[in-house]
Amino acid sequence: MIEWTGRPAYQQVADDLRRRIAAEEFRGSGKLPSLAELQDAYQITITVAREAIRTLKAEGLVVSHQGKGAFLTPGSSNLAKGADPQASVDALRQEVELLRREVGELRERVADLEAS
Repeated sequence: MIEWTGRPAYQQVADDLRRRIAAEEFRGSGKLPSLAELQDAYQITITVAREAIRTLKAEGLVVSHQGKGAFLTPGSSNLAKGADPQASVDALRQEVELLRREVGELRERVADLEAS
């Protein structure tokens, strides 16, 4: 999984985990793979795995418990989706369109009330 892109390995792992969180892959258990599982899956050191989890913790996507593992926080899927700039832009466009419609409806109501 980790490629020589110039981007640190822990960031590549965090990016992939963030993508998987956004896709709700861990929704059932709410638990991320263990450090050992991350090491095996991504062929990385434990230091890289820990730093990837620290990155996700700093973003508020996961919490960890000594000896238990890392778990998703409430709303982590939405937070992870928001970490993607294009997804944020798309969500804002949808919100603006909804607000435009609602403002149009309110204008019609006001016009009807003024006409009465």
